[in-house]
Amino acid sequence: MKPRCKSWIAAAAPLVLLGANAWAQHDAAKDYPRKPIRIIIGFTPGGGPDITARYIAQKLTESLKQQVIVDNRPGAGGTVGANLVATANPDGYTLLSVSSAHAVAPAIYAKLPYDTAKDLSGITQTAVSKYVLVAAPALGAKTLKDFLVAAKARPGQLNFSSAGVGSGTHFAAEQFKAAAAINIVHVPFKGIPEALTETISGRVHLFMAPIANALNMVKEGRVVGLGVSSLQRDALLPDMPSLAEAGLPGFRADLWFGMLTSSQSPKPVIAKLSNEIRRILTDAEVKQRWLPIGLEPRPTTPGEFDRIVADEIATFIKIARAANIRAD
Repeated sequence: MKPRCKSWIAAAAPLVLLGANAWAQHDAAKDYPRKPIRIIIGFTPGGGPDITARYIAQKLTESLKQQVIVDNRPGAGGTVGANLVATANPDGYTLLSVSSAHAVAPAIYAKLPYDTAKDLSGITQTAVSKYVLVAAPALGAKTLKDFLVAAKARPGQLNFSSAGVGSGTHFAAEQFKAAAAINIVHVPFKGIPEALTETISGRVHLFMAPIANALNMVKEGRVVGLGVSSLQRDALLPDMPSLAEAGLPGFRADLWFGMLTSSQSPKPVIAKLSNEIRRILTDAEVKQRWLPIGLEPRPTTPGEFDRIVADEIATFIKIARAANIRAD
C-alpha cells in the first residue's frame, strides 16, 4: 500500500469511528427505554425532589410503557445519591432528582466523590418554589421581630433545623442567619419531615422549610409562620409577610428542583427524556397538583438547566466563603 493511501486511511479512521458512535447513540435513543428506569433521590421521602420525581415517574411509566422506579438514597446533603448516578452505567436508565442543594454541595464540601459539572448533565429543571420560615409554637415568637429579639437576647442558645448539612434548607437558613446578624446553632437531620417534626415538638426552634412541606402545618397552627423567602407575599399564605417585608429588606432565597443523569449518557437519550418530561410538565394536570402545594412547574432544555446549576454554584461559593460555611 502506498504511503499516501495509508495516510488517508489513518486520517479517515477517527471519522469512521465518530460516525459509528453517532449512529449507535441514535439507535440507543430509538429503542429507549428497553428496561425499567430508576430515579435516585438523595433525600428522604416527602420533600420537593421526592414529590416531583414521584409524579414524573408515574407519568413516564404511562407514556414510555416501562416501569420508572423511585429510589430514596438520603445522606450528606444529597451527595450520596448524586454519586450513585455519577458512577452508574451511563445509559440513561439512572436519573437523579435534585433540589437547590445540588448546587450548594460544591460550595461547602472540600472534596466530592464526583465532579458536579463534568459527571452530571441536566435533563430539565422541573419546578421552582420558595421557603417559609417557621418557628416552634413553644418559643412564643409570633413575628419575625419577636424571634430576632429573642435570638439577639440569647446568642448561641437558640437553634435551627435542616434536612442535612449542605441541604437547601440548611443553606437558606444560613443566608437568613447572616442577613439577620444572629447567632443560632445548626441542628441537621436526615430529611425535611424529621426537621419539621422536631420544630413542631419544640426541640428545635426554627426551620427554613420548603413551602410545599410547611403549608398545612402553618395553616393548622402546628408551627408559627414568620415569613416567606420571596420578595413578595405568596398567594397560598396571603396574610404572611415576606421576610423582606417583615424586617430583612432585599432578602430572597429561591428553591428549585430538576432532573439530571450521567453526562456520558447518549445525548439523544437525554434529549428524548427531556422532551418527554417537559411535555409532562406543561400538561394542565401538573399545575392542578403542584400549584396548591407551592410548586410551580418550570421546564427547561438540558442546556438551560446546566447553566442554572453552574450559575447557582458560583453564587453559593461566594456566599459560603463570605460566611465561612463548610460541611467537612
